[in-house]
Amino acid sequence: MPKSPAAAGSVDVSFLGTGDAFASDGRFQSGYLLATSNYRVLMEAGPTVLCAMKRMKIAPNELDLILISHLHGDHYGGLPFLLLDYTFENPPRKTITIAGPARLEERTWLLFDTMFPRTRGDVERLRSKLRFVVLEPGVKQRVGKLQVETIRTPHMRYEASLALKFALDGKKIAFSGDSGWTDELIKFAAGADLFMCECTYFESAHLDFHMNYPELERRRPMFDVGRMILTHVGREVLEKQGQLQIETAHDGLKIQV
Repeated sequence: MPKSPAAAGSVDVSFLGTGDAFASDGRFQSGYLLATSNYRVLMEAGPTVLCAMKRMKIAPNELDLILISHLHGDHYGGLPFLLLDYTFENPPRKTITIAGPARLEERTWLLFDTMFPRTRGDVERLRSKLRFVVLEPGVKQRVGKLQVETIRTPHMRYEASLALKFALDGKKIAFSGDSGWTDELIKFAAGADLFMCECTYFESAHLDFHMNYPELERRRPMFDVGRMILTHVGREVLEKQGQLQIETAHDGLKIQV
């Protein structure tokens, strides 16, 4: 649990990991905690997420919902560590919903069995405390206490990569997930109190499966959002930190929306 619970009608956002898949500059990989006084959402679960949560004194077993945007290891590879912690250290205090693209449940258990062989028998008793939900691109659906809206982003070719949007305690949160540029994000994020947008590249504008900073800066006026924060930051962006005009997250950043 965060040391200071969110005030009524506000959302505390903790940036657990803001780096790219290469952990550029030693940053942790993707993970964001959004907490109100009575509901906690973990968005993304990169391999470093359990370490980051414990470093920031956030209890993993108090989560209500885990949202995963896509099945790349730096976004869901931390789930086996959470399941291991739930099994042997800190059993969940309630049912935890884990929602993401198709095959998330299958791939999570495959990854768990690969990383921690012969522990499946121990973890079986955890199953009753977990509920996996498939998020379909372009569909608004009820997940836990949230209405989660998604669009498919141009990042993965054969599987879905999702941008996510939902309201928590009346605050609208939008997240690009991993994505190359698409005009759809402008409409999708419109009206959000907070828009968290990936920004992996600076010079490598020819790579169209991630965002690059110059393009985002040029198009920033098109986004009708209360606050825009860049995350999933790559080496090229970190090397240009003194030139950035858009707010950029760092590991351990805490804000209130």
